[in-house]
Amino acid sequence: MLTVNATDIQNNFGHYLQAVQAGDEIIVLKNGKEVARMISHKSSINFLSDSLRGVLKNDYDEKAVREERIKAHEGTDRY
Repeated sequence: MLTVNATDIQNNFGHYLQAVQAGDEIIVLKNGKEVARMISHKSSINFLSDSLRGVLKNDYDEKAVREERIKAHEGTDRY
């Protein structure tokens, strides 16, 4: 994983794009704060599918989830 500032990315984009294509992950900083990440397309697909594991397999009880949400909001005056 590489950490670079936004100016460096702007000035050397081709170099960092090649690094991402080679499998590196790049964190972009602006004023010392993380503002973006560059990862390969293949890595992004894996990240998204991993984060949805369980949801995609439908291995949850919809009624139980609904009841849990209702219970969590009971007594909350939203209006």
